[in-house]
Amino acid sequence: MNGIQIGYARVSTADQDLTSQRDALLRLGVLDSNIYVDHGLTGTNRARPGLREALAAVREGDTLVVTKLDRLARSVRDARDIADELTTKGVALSLGGSRYDPTDPVGRLLFNVLAMVAEFERDLISMRTKEGMAVARAKGHLKGKQPKLSMTQRKLLFDVQDRGEYTQTEIAELFNVSRATVYRELQRRRVAFLANCEAHIF
Repeated sequence: MNGIQIGYARVSTADQDLTSQRDALLRLGVLDSNIYVDHGLTGTNRARPGLREALAAVREGDTLVVTKLDRLARSVRDARDIADELTTKGVALSLGGSRYDPTDPVGRLLFNVLAMVAEFERDLISMRTKEGMAVARAKGHLKGKQPKLSMTQRKLLFDVQDRGEYTQTEIAELFNVSRATVYRELQRRRVAFLANCEAHIF
């Protein structure tokens, strides 16, 4: 095989470990010094410094090596952009040991098919997650973000504000919330009041 192998690995969160991907790249013949990584960056975001460095490091005749396609790209557009860049440079792509030459029509077809499968798999996971959350919410296991103030506290907050005895900062301290929370509550009341006035006018 001509050229050298440049490896790329990515995890979506800073808590995940790159060890398994790095070990797999080493088994595929990539030198440790030629492995570029990204931590805590999603596959849909091309603003990845490790990927930029890996793509900058490859030259004509080299091979970019990743363990799985979804570590490199998780959308068809992203995959095609990377394929175009590799094609322009004359660089092959190795997915888990299977080598694809983007300059070859069959290799490019397989690359695009794999990209669509990766995107489809991501969409399925997203859909299942949303369905699971909907089921949990219906069963009362997932209540969503709870308001910082109860209805009674909100009424008392409005009474204190209307009396004009305290500043918003002091009111925030009284109710043990942030100034932003006090501001939001007052804005909501103002919007509700204006909406009610418009309803009576029209």
